[in-house]
Amino acid sequence: RRGPGAGAAVLGGRRGHAFAPPTVNMKAGPRARMKRALAGIAIVGADKKGVVAAFTGAVFRHGGNIESITQNVVKGLFGMYIEATFRPGADMAGLEARLRGVAKRHGMDVSVHDGGSRRRNVAVFVTREAHCLRALLAARGRIPGRISVVVGTEGTLEPMARRAGIPFVAVEERDQAAAEERLIGVCREYGIDLIVLARYMRILNPNFVWRYPNRIINIHPSLLPAFPGAMAYAQAHERGTKIAGVTSHYVTESLDQGPIILQDSFAVDPDDTLEEIRRRGQRLEARTLLRAVGLHLDDRLEVRWRKVHVRQPSGVRGGGKGGGAR
Repeated sequence: RRGPGAGAAVLGGRRGHAFAPPTVNMKAGPRARMKRALAGIAIVGADKKGVVAAFTGAVFRHGGNIESITQNVVKGLFGMYIEATFRPGADMAGLEARLRGVAKRHGMDVSVHDGGSRRRNVAVFVTREAHCLRALLAARGRIPGRISVVVGTEGTLEPMARRAGIPFVAVEERDQAAAEERLIGVCREYGIDLIVLARYMRILNPNFVWRYPNRIINIHPSLLPAFPGAMAYAQAHERGTKIAGVTSHYVTESLDQGPIILQDSFAVDPDDTLEEIRRRGQRLEARTLLRAVGLHLDDRLEVRWRKVHVRQPSGVRGGGKGGGAR
């Protein structure tokens, strides 16, 4: 099975600033940001001097304006994420080539995500439970994006992926560092833009999570921050809660503490068995995860100060201020 939580990163010891999800530069304003090309740049590697200056300098020389920057060091592993804007029509391939040159000189790994790209390649990470994967497969054609690959910690759900005509890759290495090297390779091979943890029962470490800030979505079987970890339904049953629920959230390096996208709940009767609670929760997990994925792929989610704001669809006026649905 797995350790303390589902689809969240574990971090042992830290120094410096927390590697928080990127926040919007409020000085720029939405109109100014929309007119320029946006790039997300993730840098990961061994901690060493001069890395921050080298990469920010490369962005500047390419004509970029840095909107936000976050960084952290955990056990000698350095991670930095830069959001930068460029003039319309800027050479993004040239930017990536320039940054790869800097990365090679400093022994780092860099990836560039074009925020203006309409490409939406999705990887779904799974273990054994089929309900979330089934819902995602059934929704193809109704939400933006393309499920390019299903990745499993074992082969249980391979037949479901194969029947849908989607490649399945089993990453069964017990050593998590080795497994994540393979995961990084698979995501690069398929040009992945979004990772969906559809009841993926392994813990992702900062080395992987930092490469996809606000681009990994997990579904957790409780109303976070209550009952983090793998046994949420059992905890709800044992504590006699009157309401149980699920939470879709972005994954960060902190266990089950990423920005909450959506939450939904159902009433629990004291006479309900654990299996009844789990069965009802799983139906809600599938629906809530699917809604969160659809909102992300439709560019309607924005993270500010660790809170997720849901934008109204194009052409819709008024409405609420966004945030997690209940």
